Amino acid sequence: MKFGLFGVSSGVCVDPGVAARLARRAEAAGFESLWTGEHVVLPEPRQAPSPAEPDFPMLHPSTGLAYLAALTSRIRLGTGIVLIAQRNPVVLAKEMASLDVVSGGRLILGIGAGYLHQEFRALGIPFEERGARTDEAIDAMRALWNQPHPSFRGRFTSFSNIQAQPRPVQAGGPPVVIGGTSDAALRRTVLKAQGWYGFALDVDQTAAVILRLNRLLTELPRPAELGPLEISLSPRVRLDQANIDAFAAAGVQRLIPLLPQDSEDSIARWLDGLEPLVAANGTPA
Repeated sequence: MKFGLFGVSSGVCVDPGVAARLARRAEAAGFESLWTGEHVVLPEPRQAPSPAEPDFPMLHPSTGLAYLAALTSRIRLGTGIVLIAQRNPVVLAKEMASLDVVSGGRLILGIGAGYLHQEFRALGIPFEERGARTDEAIDAMRALWNQPHPSFRGRFTSFSNIQAQPRPVQAGGPPVVIGGTSDAALRRTVLKAQGWYGFALDVDQTAAVILRLNRLLTELPRPAELGPLEISLSPRVRLDQANIDAFAAAGVQRLIPLLPQDSEDSIARWLDGLEPLVAANGTPA
C-alpha cells in the first residue's frame, strides 16, 4: 500500500511553516505523496453542496505544491483535485508542466469536473458544460505536452502554430487521476486516465465503485498506453490495520487520509498514531 496525506495546503497548513514541517516529517516517515484540493471561491453564507465554511482557507494547488517541492526531494505531489472544467486548459497545461519541472517529475495530476454550482457562476462558466469541458481539456493538455508541433481543435479550445515549453519531466506528462463516482467520471477514468481517486468513502462504497470500474474495463476500449488502472482513496473511516487490509482486499493501492485541519498539535498527535501503520504496510512509489 502507498500512503499519502490530504490537506497539505489548506486549513492550518496554509501557514508555510506548518506545511514545511509536515512535508519534511511525511517524507522522512515514508509517506509516498502529499495531496491538496482546490476551490477558487466558496459561497457565503455556506450553502449546499459547499464542502466548507466560506472562511476556510485553501492555497492555490500549484502554489502550495511548488513550495513543498522545494522543501522535499522524493515524496510525490498530488492535486486532489484540480477543477479542470473551471480552467483554461492551455494555461493549466503550462501551470502543471511547470510544477512537474520544478518538482523533478513528482506531480500526480488529480482532476475533476466540479460540483459546486456557485463557484462556476462566480467564474462565469456554464455549470452544465463541465463534463464536456473536462473531456476536451484532458486531450488539449496532452497535445501541448506531447505533440512536436501542438495542434488541437475542439468545442471550447483550439490552437495551432504554438509551442509551450518546458514540457513536463514525466514522459507523456504527469499521470492523470480522475475524481468522482458518477457514471461519466468512471467512464472518463477508464478512457483517459492512469488512475481513479475516491474521496470520503468507506470500504463497502469503495468496493462498489471498483466493481463498476472493473466492469467498464471489460466494456470500453481503454488505451494501452494508460497502463493498469491505479486506485487511490481518501477514506471516510479511521485507518487501523483491519481497515487497511479491507481496502487492500477491495483493490485500493494508495490510501490518502485527511489531515486534521485545526492545529499543528492535532496533526502531530494524529501522525504519531498513523506512522507505525505506514512503516508496517507502506511501499514507496
